[in-house]
Amino acid sequence: MSSNSGIQIPSRLPLLCTHDGVLLPGSTMRISVDTARNMQLVKSRLLKGTSLKSTIIGVIPNTRDPEHDSDELPSLHSIGTAGLAVQVVGSNWPKPHYTLLITGLCRFRVTQLLRERPFPVAEVEQLDKLEQYTEGGQADGELGELSQRFYQAAVQLVGMLDMSVPVVAKLRRLLDSLPRETLPDVLASMIRTSNKEKLQVLDAVDLEERFKKALPLLTRQIEGLKLLQKTRKLRPDDDKRVLAIRKGGVFPGRQFSLDEEVEDEDGDDTAMLEKKVKAAAMPEAALRVCLKELKRLKKMPQSMPEYALTHNYLEMMVELPWSKSTTDCLDIRAARVLLDNDHYAMEKLKRRVLEYLAVRQLKSTLKGPILCFVGPPGVGKTSVGRSIARTLGREFHRIALGGVCDQSDIRGHRRTYVGSMPGRIINGLKTVGVNNPVFLLDEVDKLGKSLQGDPAAALLEVLDPEQNHSFTDHYLNVPFDLSQVLFIATANTTATIPPALLDRMEVLQVPGYTQEEKVEIAHRHLIPHQLEQHGLTPQQLQIPQDTTKDIISKYTREAGVRSLERKIGAICRAVAVKVAEGHKVSRAESPTEQHADQNTENKEEDSGIASPPEMPIVIDHIALKDILGPPVFEMEVSERLTLPGVAIGLAWTPMGGEIMFVEASRMEGDGQLTLTGQLGDVMKESAHLAISWLRSNAKTYLLANGSADPLEGTDIHLHFPAGAVTKDGPSAGVTIVTCLASLLSGRLVRSDVAMTGEITLRGLVLPVGGIKDKVLAAHRANLKRVIIPKRNEKDLEEIPAHVRADLDFVFASTLDEVLNAAFDGGFPAAVNHPQVVSKL
Repeated sequence: MSSNSGIQIPSRLPLLCTHDGVLLPGSTMRISVDTARNMQLVKSRLLKGTSLKSTIIGVIPNTRDPEHDSDELPSLHSIGTAGLAVQVVGSNWPKPHYTLLITGLCRFRVTQLLRERPFPVAEVEQLDKLEQYTEGGQADGELGELSQRFYQAAVQLVGMLDMSVPVVAKLRRLLDSLPRETLPDVLASMIRTSNKEKLQVLDAVDLEERFKKALPLLTRQIEGLKLLQKTRKLRPDDDKRVLAIRKGGVFPGRQFSLDEEVEDEDGDDTAMLEKKVKAAAMPEAALRVCLKELKRLKKMPQSMPEYALTHNYLEMMVELPWSKSTTDCLDIRAARVLLDNDHYAMEKLKRRVLEYLAVRQLKSTLKGPILCFVGPPGVGKTSVGRSIARTLGREFHRIALGGVCDQSDIRGHRRTYVGSMPGRIINGLKTVGVNNPVFLLDEVDKLGKSLQGDPAAALLEVLDPEQNHSFTDHYLNVPFDLSQVLFIATANTTATIPPALLDRMEVLQVPGYTQEEKVEIAHRHLIPHQLEQHGLTPQQLQIPQDTTKDIISKYTREAGVRSLERKIGAICRAVAVKVAEGHKVSRAESPTEQHADQNTENKEEDSGIASPPEMPIVIDHIALKDILGPPVFEMEVSERLTLPGVAIGLAWTPMGGEIMFVEASRMEGDGQLTLTGQLGDVMKESAHLAISWLRSNAKTYLLANGSADPLEGTDIHLHFPAGAVTKDGPSAGVTIVTCLASLLSGRLVRSDVAMTGEITLRGLVLPVGGIKDKVLAAHRANLKRVIIPKRNEKDLEEIPAHVRADLDFVFASTLDEVLNAAFDGGFPAAVNHPQVVSKL
């Protein structure tokens, strides 16, 4: 913009309305364009125009709030700035828009709006007549004095900055070369001013008024810098610090900022971070890494992307509990009382916790054990972990591992990745704030595996007492001591846990509850909790023990108590409706006695539904059927054993023990065996074993009916209901033999007998697992006799005494003993002649 040539703009200009700021002549500003009119202007004039004239547009400050912008053209500001579009950049994120780089040329006044759509075009009058100031020398009078004062103030402002910065040196040279009349616009666009103040400078068409508007802004900036320099003298270390200037050029228009508050805050933050690092009591290796990263952080500009990553890393390091721990509560008596109050039964788990407390009293440096509670859902594995933490006086943190398939969830991500973060173990320690919490690793048997690695393998280091004292998270990249953490894992089955991981944990079986235990749990914990949750009191609702037993036996069939709690909640909701209706009726009674008499008569005529119920409401078997509907589970054992060829087996599932029916039928054929019921390979082999054993011993047990082979001319069909459930395992062997023996002999199996055990081709009965869960299932089904392998007799010690008293146990080592116990009157074999022993 030469002062000799002057500035001539077209008489008609397209208008760009901007909310971003105020463009002054001589300055350059980036403007974001996203409204319909402005977008159309850019597409029609700037992108399609070929002449220099087409790149000159009028920039009008829009004083309307952009949040309340509408399709209607706002009332235009009368003064604007003609600008030259230097650069146009388009983008589609986060929404379609253009970014314009515009250099201000001169002021204009809108004389007439020619059109509004597709973008506004107006007839304008140029206001800045710069030619009058180019004729030799300075202006006289008050204007000359104002321009001189403004120039001196500008020189003083630039002199307070660090001249070693290139943009400051360039500004100092431009102050001498620029015409004085351009200084108000140039300096007002550079110093820290509000849009309202810049608008006042823009509206100052008269040059003298423009100097008067801009001079106080310049003076205010100088005073602010003086005050800042005084405060800096109190800190000698900061004397050489450079004033932060927003990067950019100067005239013909780019901006810089004279505000250094951000840098001060950054310096204070770094100093505070250094104090936290030194006060965190880290191990030497971690402290060395932190000091190295802190040294890099001090040399790093805040605008670098790595600055935020390093800052976040140091914050994570100082927030970790390197040496913070809680004091354990080692009172064994108090711990026993607390555990008994929180949970009924679970003697094995309670005994293990008390053993840990006892050893901690004798040795204070004991490493935290790694326990694994294995049992069906709903038996209280997770809640007992929380109770253990409360007993020890430690912090508790639960980590849900179900469905986790990325090893980085355990070990964290390396800091080279975008969005890296520590793993769940380190995050949990940061959350609890101590290094000896109780960590509950929930559903450890449901870990997945994917291309991102195997999280179960990553847990090997965490759950190994010999390695976890130096657990290294990928994000921290320094070892952290996990040896004081008490890890408790929960699982429904150990079958899906990798053997290496299972070997590192102390497995404690948590079996299902008996009916008597469920009744106690319901009346100690579940019913009071549900009454509180539904706003009821024991004076309003009572559930007798007989009703609770009916709920357990007829409406739930589970190892835990979750369904039982839901049924109790349904009863509470039904009673809450009655209580609420009773309150509504009592409030509706009239205030006067006359009205009360009338209401009493009306109530006597009405049905009893509207009358408030008598308290307490006692739930009997009739009310139970009304609320929960007909019983879901019926004791159908005796009804299903009315024909030969049916026997009851015992099965173990992750949900607990179950009874299992085995059905067999025979028909004419050629001796084929058909198996149905979604059976696994092991169970199919057990069926073939049973057939082979019965065929080889058919004459012994009189099953041949005159022929050598009992299956001659006969097909056998074995079915295992329910057909939709997959079944496998060797423990159904004795049940299949009994079922086929019943079918071939035509005799009924006793309806109160259940059995389990693996068989061999020689007729031996081998031990199986899950005896406690299977026996409890038989007890729930009201069976009276249970046949189990002789070598499983030791497993009965885990079964409650009252269950053992209710059942008749038969310990079998051969199939002959099984058959004798399964049929009324036994299952006698043919009389065998004594063998003659040769004496030769």
